[in-house]
Amino acid sequence: MSSVKVESVVEVSALVGEGPVWEEPEQTLLFVDIPGHKIHRWNPATNQIQSVETADPVGFAVPRRSGGYVAGVGRSIVAVDCHIRAPAVVDEDKLNTRLNDGKVDPIGRLWAGTMVAEGQQDDRKQGSLFSVTSDLTVTKHLSQVDISNGMDWSLDQKTFFYIDSLSLTVDAFDYDVTTGKIGNRRVVYRMQEGEGLPDGMTMDAGGRLWVACYNGGRVINIDNATGVRLQTIPLPATKTTSCCFGGPDYSDLYVTSASLGLDQSELKHQPQAGHTFRVMPQLIINSYGGLWVM
Repeated sequence: MSSVKVESVVEVSALVGEGPVWEEPEQTLLFVDIPGHKIHRWNPATNQIQSVETADPVGFAVPRRSGGYVAGVGRSIVAVDCHIRAPAVVDEDKLNTRLNDGKVDPIGRLWAGTMVAEGQQDDRKQGSLFSVTSDLTVTKHLSQVDISNGMDWSLDQKTFFYIDSLSLTVDAFDYDVTTGKIGNRRVVYRMQEGEGLPDGMTMDAGGRLWVACYNGGRVINIDNATGVRLQTIPLPATKTTSCCFGGPDYSDLYVTSASLGLDQSELKHQPQAGHTFRVMPQLIINSYGGLWVM
């Protein structure tokens, strides 16, 4: 892409903005502020934000086919309508974790992972990766995860891409979309010095991955077939957290960021930290946005 424009479009400074999802019917952007305990919905046409407050940190929110949202709040998978109710709990044997990132697979199955909650003892490998079906069946697929993060699926639905941030890799699994089983884990891309931690991730219509780099101030574009980094897009916030495609023709890349953890000097040099950014134009168009089937 010969020319890239980056602009701040949501100027409310999130502590940790995360999990952007484009809502096709409403043409709105859904995202969360994890420690801010808020689910935000931004309308580009009006520049208005609607927010729902949660009782605990909210790791993600995704649209639900029957209306409203499904969100990861604390260790609970909750349905968000005019009120909040909790249909499922993960990591029931642990009190020191919380849900972090979540995404819906091509047939409407929810995938969500956990990590050690802020303020808890900082032990390694306490998180897990789960799937949740519409009948609220919870299946654990991975344990001993540090920070469960970015997820997406290949265009042919045969590969599941996943990030455990502290591993500094983007991994791939063979995926059975019918059963939801994963296997044959391998490394697609290993982060290079200065790129930061791999965080949220999305795929474009060409089957290439876009990975937000926490503490790297950038989004990188990866050819998952070759493991080659194709492009780097710098952002005016070092703590870039996640990304998704959106807009009327899905030609805009939306990127969330965080302000939490920056000192006063860093905030002075990064006044847009915590904002949500729009990167445009994009020559690759992403056409998938998942809905949980419940």
